[in-house]
Amino acid sequence: MNETAITFHARGMHCHGCEHVIEGAVKKLAGVRSVSASYPTETVVVDYDADATNFSAIRNSVEQNGYRVVLTEEARRRRSPFIRLAIIVAALAGLAALILFDTRWISAEGAPDVAQHMSLGLLFLLGLLTGFHCVGMCGAFVVSYAAADARAGRSSFVSHLSYGAGKTLSYTLIGAAFGWLGAFIAFTPMLRGVAGVAAGAFLLIFGLNMLGLFAPLRRFRLGLPGPLQNWVNREAGGARHRPFVIGLLNGLMIACGPLQAMYVMAAGTGSPVEGAKTLFVFGIGTLPVMLAFGALTTVLSGAVTHRLLTASGVIVVALGAVMINRGLILTGSGADLASLMTSWRSPAPVERAQPQQDSAVPKTQTIEMEANGLGFTPSRFTLLRGVPVKWVINATQVTTCNNRILVPSLKLEFDVKPGRQTIEFTPEKTGVIPWSCWMGMLRGEFVVVDAKPDALSAPVASADQGAPQATQSPPAAAAVQKTYRARRGDTLRSIAKRLYGDEKRWRDIAAANPALNRKKLRQGQIIALPADARP
Repeated sequence: MNETAITFHARGMHCHGCEHVIEGAVKKLAGVRSVSASYPTETVVVDYDADATNFSAIRNSVEQNGYRVVLTEEARRRRSPFIRLAIIVAALAGLAALILFDTRWISAEGAPDVAQHMSLGLLFLLGLLTGFHCVGMCGAFVVSYAAADARAGRSSFVSHLSYGAGKTLSYTLIGAAFGWLGAFIAFTPMLRGVAGVAAGAFLLIFGLNMLGLFAPLRRFRLGLPGPLQNWVNREAGGARHRPFVIGLLNGLMIACGPLQAMYVMAAGTGSPVEGAKTLFVFGIGTLPVMLAFGALTTVLSGAVTHRLLTASGVIVVALGAVMINRGLILTGSGADLASLMTSWRSPAPVERAQPQQDSAVPKTQTIEMEANGLGFTPSRFTLLRGVPVKWVINATQVTTCNNRILVPSLKLEFDVKPGRQTIEFTPEKTGVIPWSCWMGMLRGEFVVVDAKPDALSAPVASADQGAPQATQSPPAAAAVQKTYRARRGDTLRSIAKRLYGDEKRWRDIAAANPALNRKKLRQGQIIALPADARP
């Protein structure tokens, strides 16, 4: 007997489940005494009898499962620090652009009903991408019952359907359970936001691990206790003729990063129905790739599969970043990207000359906003600190997204009702107060400035670039038009020509109405105007 030990790197490991896949593949070789794979370090240690097998056979068994074997000496050759830094900077810039696109596009173009369906679509997409991970983690179970069907001379079609049904049922029931548990918690906007941030963090870490970046993150692991996880693996592995049971046990594979994120999201809904819906859509999304696994393995090489996983990792990182940003919007902390950019570019209030009219600080200030199929118009306002506000909301179209507004820092949360309603509050601190719909996709903000007499005669210099100031009560400065009701056939250019004498000022009007669909103005629609428009 010629005992030999070898250590090598297995590139392409993207979760702890890969350890079981590699160990299982190598153990099948004759002469292998022991094998130990480590996901955090991407290393594999094999003790074997060199008279019975060799390194080439071991290498082939690993690479046939989609991993790339690299000897220790080759692994030491790394990219230069400059190239790695350039990649990180480019990735961060790309994520920032994606988040801004997500915020601006949804707020400006996407109708809320469509946005809700798109959220389910994103869940399905995430499930589809996770399907590649499922192949690596659970593919052996699918192969086991498919092989049993082949030996029995029958088609695997029914077995695949049974597996898919069991898996979807398991995800849906566990999602409902998490939603039921969440119902016992009073989910404030802050907690909803925290749940979204946590779910996004799971996705971000999982995606970075799929890309092989930031090796220390590989040691982060949440899952079942070891003995329970081993029991699940044994039961699934032994259920060769029970694909439905294998599918049911899949729901307990909570070492899967995206699945952890989905369970957190389900709890955040605070509803068994919504929790079940979240996991049902996600589970359906994982099935196409998983059920096509047999065909894919015969068509795609290990290298191509690895590239697909890398591409999936990029998209998962992007989805995680978007989810974190939406969660931060719901917390009202001002830490989301748009709020941070507003704070960075907000200059100090410009001092103005004393008004000739009565300059006493008004007793109240009134702002008007329309809630419609496109969101909220206008969505940004300048308010005076310490002066009570009457927020008049005219809901011409209530949708499943704009039917609830959250202002976390003011502890305001209310339903938007058809028609006109008035919400009253008093801003006590200067700065930017973010608010949003309950989904965190339609957002707005209040810019609060000191209630100085000179603030009443002219617009305050702030990041909203022409967002309407609160109407004073009594209207001491009512000579300045703050809003405009659209007429039939109006365009932004015609409005700018009529009110400013310069049609090029349409850009200023557009900047004051970020949620406005510039290509389709509706008769009667309220449009915010920069303060120097003609009365």
